[in-house]
Amino acid sequence: MPKIGVLLSGCGVYDGTEIHEAVITMLELDRAGADIICMAPNVDQYDVVNHLNGRPTDEKRNVLIESARIARGDIKDIQDVKASDIDGLIIPGGFGAAKNLSNFAIKGKDSAVNEQTKRLINEMAAANKPIGAICIAPATLTKALGNKNPEVTIGNDPGTAEAIEAMGGRHKVCTVDMIHLDNKNKLVTTPAYMLGPSIKDVAIGIEKLVKQVIELV
Repeated sequence: MPKIGVLLSGCGVYDGTEIHEAVITMLELDRAGADIICMAPNVDQYDVVNHLNGRPTDEKRNVLIESARIARGDIKDIQDVKASDIDGLIIPGGFGAAKNLSNFAIKGKDSAVNEQTKRLINEMAAANKPIGAICIAPATLTKALGNKNPEVTIGNDPGTAEAIEAMGGRHKVCTVDMIHLDNKNKLVTTPAYMLGPSIKDVAIGIEKLVKQVIELV
């Protein structure tokens, strides 16, 4: 039974993990018989957004505590997870992947990756273990692995693709039902809600991504 880490970044598309993407990922992992290890950084969120009106609030929330909502409480602090503990890693999207796992949403190509997130991603790469990234998460993945010239997709957004190239990555245009496999670096990416439009559409690419990650284990 492969052990697959799922790296969460909060709870909710505008300030954390995109919930649909996370649930589809875990559902497909469970169907494949994988052991799911959810994790998140124990840090404050960049911001807290009212998901009813899309506006920032004055609240403070913790990424690990909010991610625990999706994981039903069964979650680890990422600092306690090493590459030797898991066989593969998948990072769902949502703005949290670009606000809390890195600050790509604010800084673009000049962004920095959360220290523990960068450590685990680089440990996985050094151990030649597969990493999947969904939606905007490939931008954070690229920043962490820019020296390896990772090939990724976020769909077809020109601005994000340009930033990925500027960070050392190579962007591949894909539709929502496609994945891109970087064989050399064992990276699997899919656009999901970067393209949408609906949960049934994004599910196709995410299910393919999960299957590919498991095949690479």
